[in-house]
Amino acid sequence: QFAARMVIKCCTCLLLNEKPCVVSMRTGIGLSPKEHLTSFIFIIFWGVFSLQMVAIPGGVFTMGTDEPEIQQDGEWPARRVHVNSFYMDQYEVSNEEFERFVNSTGYITEAEKFGDSFVFEGMLSEEVKANIHQAVAAAPWWLPVKGANWKHPEGPDSSISNRMDHPVLHVSWNDAVAFCTWAGKRLPTEAEWEYSCRGGLENRLFPWGNKLQPKGQHYANIWQGVFPTSNTAEDGYKGTAPVTAFPPNGYGLYNIVGNAWEWTSDWWAVHHSTDEVHNPKGPSSGTDRVKKGGSYMCHKSYCYRYRCAARSQNTPDSSASNLGFRCAADTLPELQ
Repeated sequence: QFAARMVIKCCTCLLLNEKPCVVSMRTGIGLSPKEHLTSFIFIIFWGVFSLQMVAIPGGVFTMGTDEPEIQQDGEWPARRVHVNSFYMDQYEVSNEEFERFVNSTGYITEAEKFGDSFVFEGMLSEEVKANIHQAVAAAPWWLPVKGANWKHPEGPDSSISNRMDHPVLHVSWNDAVAFCTWAGKRLPTEAEWEYSCRGGLENRLFPWGNKLQPKGQHYANIWQGVFPTSNTAEDGYKGTAPVTAFPPNGYGLYNIVGNAWEWTSDWWAVHHSTDEVHNPKGPSSGTDRVKKGGSYMCHKSYCYRYRCAARSQNTPDSSASNLGFRCAADTLPELQ
């Protein structure tokens, strides 16, 4: 009954074009006026499906860095970029939300079609590992697992039943685009993603500043310990965390770094002009798509890519046990 009243009240506010009557459905999450953000709850009637987006104000920011940590990734040079206002999902797309999409459309992911996907060996059962006889030469901790997909992240003997609020994994770029289209949204450009990741801060390593753990507090789900052999899970998680875990950045976005990699719409390129640009969308073609944010597997000694300027790439049909996404939109999706 409470949920029904919230649905009716939210819809009434939106239809009457009033100020949002709900800033957050989650206890303890306050959105300060100082952050200059507007939070909306969208009620989309596919069952009763609520999804929260944040209004990101347009502006100019410094994209990239002149002090790259990973030269071959094209993190440099720093350049001034103008971005128009847009909307960004407050959270990574969760298993629950992806399941609603699949149930509504009958969609089959590329990992399901291919019959396998890549999984970090540290997450696999001994039974599954016993049946695998190949690995990625450059990164032997990545194993191709038959039956691994978004419903079975660590192979056929695993389940998402107790992880419905975790980010959906094993989704290719093509899968992410399909979900965004269904939801009336799109993937963010790399520039939009990095702009929103920075949360209004300039020239900082992380969304919250330059210190990884201010006052000893964990702000992201990344690897602690010695990669890839020992994860102490000091942040509370060895694998993914709920999409609501850890403090949000200045724009109210959760897990914008760490937890799961996030696809962007851009094709991959490593050479960038220093000219000031407006709303860049990346190259017109390519072989790989840009992903941002790093994941629970990232560690400074191996994959120091949970920095705002960091970036990596995969082919559009790639999937893995640390790869997810969130959506963006130019305007608010219409009520269905």
